[in-house]
Amino acid sequence: MSALEAVRRRQSWSKVTPEAPTREQLLPLIAAAGRVADHSSLRPWRLIELRGEDRERLGSAIAQATGDSSPSSKPLRASLLIAVVASYRRSDKVPRWEQEAVASGVAHVLSLLLDEAGWGVIWRTGGYTRTAAVARAHGLGPDEELLGWLYVGGKPGKEPGRRTPVDAEALLSRMPAERADDDGAAAQDPGESDTCGKKAKKKAKHKAKKAAEKARRRAEKRKKAEKAERRLRKAEKRS
Repeated sequence: MSALEAVRRRQSWSKVTPEAPTREQLLPLIAAAGRVADHSSLRPWRLIELRGEDRERLGSAIAQATGDSSPSSKPLRASLLIAVVASYRRSDKVPRWEQEAVASGVAHVLSLLLDEAGWGVIWRTGGYTRTAAVARAHGLGPDEELLGWLYVGGKPGKEPGRRTPVDAEALLSRMPAERADDDGAAAQDPGESDTCGKKAKKKAKHKAKKAAEKARRRAEKRKKAEKAERRLRKAEKRS
């Protein structure tokens, strides 16, 4: 199977069977995933495998982070969870956001390789992903952040629904024409009509509105997680 075909066939499996790859089966896939573009070859990432009781400990940590009285059952949805950790390195050339992009790239490529190998995978996150309780459970250092978990298992007989195909034509554009005025507005291409300009502005406004709404929801989730974390710290001090 070609790389193009493997990417085209990839999909997220929200439900998987109890089977899972062994550590020996994972190692060559992780080695291959580590070939992603990595500025200065810092390798600012590491992975943690969670199996058996590890998942129960994560469920307890999530409960602490969210203020729930009982452990979360979410980590039990797959026999194997692979925690993706951005492990930042000191560098004058490579900023933290670029190092996090490398860690994300490793996770994505690994999910592709696991899918090609016949395993069902889904990348899960949550507002509690970067809370102190969850970080402690994973043994993260001061210069590390959790990016989520790859839930891995066998593929059930029923395939998940297909995602809407990407409109590549709409997402691939050319660099805008050089600005002809000094008021900060982009110069309009001579062959572009005013109507096209209005449509583009309307589309951009709609996208900005959706992005703002998503940011607002993420901020609300983050505030809830932080509030739960503060309650946990107070409880720990009292005890």
